[in-house]
Amino acid sequence: MRRLTLALLCATYLCLSLIVALSLWRNGMGWGVAISSMMGCFGLCLASHGMIMRFLEMREIRGEVEAVREGHRILLDQMVRLDGRVTDIASIVETDKSRSETLTGEVHLLERLVQKMTRRFEEQPYATSAPHLAARGGHDVRRPVSLLDVVREALTENRVDLYLQPVVGLPQRKTVFYESFSRLRDASGQVIMPAEYLSVAEPAGLMTAIDNLLLFRCVQIVRRLAARDRRVGVFCNISMSSLGDDEFFPQFLDLLRANRDLAPALIFEVGQAAFDGRNAVQARNMGRLADLGFRFSIDKVTNLDLDLQDLTRSDVKFVKVAAQALLDELTEVDNRLVLRSMPDLAAEDFALLLRRYGVDLIAEKVENERQVVDILDLDIQLGQGHLFGEPRAIKNDVLAEAGAPAPASNVERMRFRAA
Repeated sequence: MRRLTLALLCATYLCLSLIVALSLWRNGMGWGVAISSMMGCFGLCLASHGMIMRFLEMREIRGEVEAVREGHRILLDQMVRLDGRVTDIASIVETDKSRSETLTGEVHLLERLVQKMTRRFEEQPYATSAPHLAARGGHDVRRPVSLLDVVREALTENRVDLYLQPVVGLPQRKTVFYESFSRLRDASGQVIMPAEYLSVAEPAGLMTAIDNLLLFRCVQIVRRLAARDRRVGVFCNISMSSLGDDEFFPQFLDLLRANRDLAPALIFEVGQAAFDGRNAVQARNMGRLADLGFRFSIDKVTNLDLDLQDLTRSDVKFVKVAAQALLDELTEVDNRLVLRSMPDLAAEDFALLLRRYGVDLIAEKVENERQVVDILDLDIQLGQGHLFGEPRAIKNDVLAEAGAPAPASNVERMRFRAA
């Protein structure tokens, strides 16, 4: 088709040249001039045709080049998107690997914890053959050979439960925190309350180990709450002996360092007497936790004349006082309602004074509506107690979703029994 078009154009150019030559001959220019004019005109037409064709070809080539460039840009965009997807996949794999390493560290630390408890109990054996009253039922149940058997069995059978009790904002009563408690269940499923096993654990020096079981559960449930994007903090009790344990604390610090993103939601709680009596090592380790972003709470408060500057230096952000104990402290002096331990300060200004130092006052053990009215008069903005909700057990499947170690395998159970 292209050759036919070229032949027709050449014929057209030749016809135009003949017309020009005949016109010149008829005007008396002679045959020589006519032939020369015909040849010149034909050459000019061919030259013009060549320039036009070259221009069209160049434009076509430029179009093809632009198409290639556009295809190259599309290919680069696809490569960038693919690289982004590969990076996301690598990040997910790395996160899963880090999470797996963290969980492995938790399981290993739990194993070492049980072995340590075994050694302590063997060093200080206690006769525990006396019957104890089960938490539910009302009949005597024979306690296992030792308290260690209860803890080991609870671990291997996954019968160490975590209980949470809400801490609410007042007066709206919206849950803003939880306090965690640990409970054990025996083989029959009956709950063994702390009042039963602590009387044996404290003299045997097992409090550090038993308290630490709660810490792992708290990390797991806080991780679960964070995954659900629930901005709720959890109070977790920690003993000063744990903070001063040279064997346990470095490992626990590594665990918290791997979970430092949970620091805003995990608050460590210690008793007032333990806090006031802390030694240099325990104070330094509290500072190391604070450096990671973790906060502290003081409970079991018996003296309201607090050293607020010391609380601020120690990153204590919460103080819990029993509601009835706080109300019993109220007295009237010169027609003013004050606290007996702080007669120079109006009672309603006590919570405000703590807030000025960055410390929130929590009225705990709130049991009735009358107490709520009284603590609101004292400008207390946080409350805890059975009135707002009793401690409730967290189901094991929730902890499993949070990354809790599954029930121990047969090999692990043999290792626990061998300990």
